[in-house]
Amino acid sequence: MDYASLPEEALNLTGFMDAPIGIMVLSDRRILRVNTEIELLFGWTRSELEGQSIRVLYPSSFDYEKTGSRWYRWLESRPRYEDERFMQCKSGEIIWTRARGRTLTPTNPFHLMVWTFEHLKDRAPSDSTLTPKEREVARHIVNGHTSKETALSMGISPRTVEVHRSAIMRKLGVHNAAELVTRMIVSS
Repeated sequence: MDYASLPEEALNLTGFMDAPIGIMVLSDRRILRVNTEIELLFGWTRSELEGQSIRVLYPSSFDYEKTGSRWYRWLESRPRYEDERFMQCKSGEIIWTRARGRTLTPTNPFHLMVWTFEHLKDRAPSDSTLTPKEREVARHIVNGHTSKETALSMGISPRTVEVHRSAIMRKLGVHNAAELVTRMIVSS
């Protein structure tokens, strides 16, 4: 297909639908449109997501509310927001993502927004305190995997997993696995 000869409207739609990053258009925290990469990232079909609250992509209601409050406060004075966080796929798997958003209605920040989402599974950390290996171990912990399961999946020893888990707990200031999971999901 010769994309250069497409009418502008079709080219714009193709650019949105086939972009190599997940793009989502929201209105008042409801999903209006998603592209193909969002379907691949989160495992939901377009028809399953469009019209839904973005809550379906959060690991907990508390995280959804806390994040919404933080985003709203930020967007009241600036048009763009970015952070890294855990989000939940249709399968229940929790993944580490970078979310970038822009409000198109600055006087009412949530009324119309465009967001991009990218899976950070193998990416170097930006301002996060966790190393890439620690993030990968954290992803396994959040998804309920044992040290043996994590080690097998990552191709490392269970002892190495425990070393990473200990470093994660120290960096996040928690004392047990339950606090660790809560901190990773709620703080992200």
